[in-house]
Amino acid sequence: MDKLTEYLNAHPHDELHPSEIAKLLKDLDEKSFNEAVQSIPKELIADVALELPDRYFEDVVESFTPQELAESVAELESDDQTDFIQELEEVDHNIAKAVFNQLHKDDQADIIQLKQYNEDEAGAYMQVEVYTANLHHTVHDVIKEFAELRRKDELENVNYLFVTDENNILRYGVGLDNLLVFDFDKTLQENIEENPEKYKPVVGHDHDDIRDVVQKFQEYDLSSMPIVNDDGVLLGRITSDDIYDIMNEHATDQIYNLAGVNDAAEEDYDLLKAGKSRAVWLGINLITAIAASLVIGIFESTLQSYVALAVLMPIVASMGGNAGTQSLTVVVRQLALGDIAKHDAFRTIKKEVILSLANGFIFAIIIGIIASIWFDKGMLGVVIALSMIINLLSAGFFGSMIPLLLKKLDIDPAIGSTVILTTITDVVGFFSFLGLATIILL
Repeated sequence: MDKLTEYLNAHPHDELHPSEIAKLLKDLDEKSFNEAVQSIPKELIADVALELPDRYFEDVVESFTPQELAESVAELESDDQTDFIQELEEVDHNIAKAVFNQLHKDDQADIIQLKQYNEDEAGAYMQVEVYTANLHHTVHDVIKEFAELRRKDELENVNYLFVTDENNILRYGVGLDNLLVFDFDKTLQENIEENPEKYKPVVGHDHDDIRDVVQKFQEYDLSSMPIVNDDGVLLGRITSDDIYDIMNEHATDQIYNLAGVNDAAEEDYDLLKAGKSRAVWLGINLITAIAASLVIGIFESTLQSYVALAVLMPIVASMGGNAGTQSLTVVVRQLALGDIAKHDAFRTIKKEVILSLANGFIFAIIIGIIASIWFDKGMLGVVIALSMIINLLSAGFFGSMIPLLLKKLDIDPAIGSTVILTTITDVVGFFSFLGLATIILL
């Protein structure tokens, strides 16, 4: 707790950063954590709770009264207010209701508005606090109003001016750097009309898939994006800090899915829930492993004749599995980043097949020579070399094709890909190795 106290004492309240406080809290043991939470500045309680991993959230909110929580939530922007209330509802619905009831009517309306969206819709991630200017306002008046609001700390992270008409329909977007070179005595419309195409904003709609919004942020290198409804009315904005969080969440989801675990279950500290989630995929993996064993059983007589085959067999399966995982990981990540277009499927598969085939030939020669010398039988080296080429070829093909096929079926490419791929490489590896051994060596 000494480091936290030192940090709090060393910084004025307006310089305290919730993420730094959260970082210091995570380093404490349970007893020290509960004591240290009480020293968090009251206005930062909700902010710090959102910065901490989910498993700490309950410990933080239980240390304060609904009134204290409500006062802290009031300091947040609308998107964070909604996140906090929704997370609090999962912990204790009654406390969440008590906190919500003590918020200002405007904050309540904002939260209700944002909660209506599904978690994969852009509207769920937007802030409704947006600084706008009317087309008919002069630049001088806009800058004067902006400066006044900024002095009152009523505006944060504003570097882009949304320009609307009298019906609040979004018309243009002007960077503050461009605003400063406008003619101050003219209206925004008069300035913009000199080059209207330059100020056409990149917009998102409130029911857009958030993944499409993330892609637009990356493509256009945006710091914020206006969100409108179907009529073009400006509803709010999504800022780059939210996009970074979403990208991290999606990356985490994919890593977990590739490993056959569930993100939500792993974040929850309920061991039973996490264990059940993992057990499902382990059960599926057991079934696929039995399938591979059945293939081995077909060639039982071949294995009895050549014990050396049992020694070399894991090498073929392991190399195929690793090569397939390389292709799979690359393709899944490129799909997530939007680097593979719809017409790029053939090019992607071709690239992975060529790479796997090239590596297949290289390592086929190496293991072929090793096996020939090791067991003093040249044809055994030929068998494992041919099997290595076949398995790495199939690994490259299926490692790229499986996620592309899942994407086409509108399924997350990471879900189940590893289990499917491992089954294919094991079956192809064992079948080709033992089949070739039966034909060539017997």
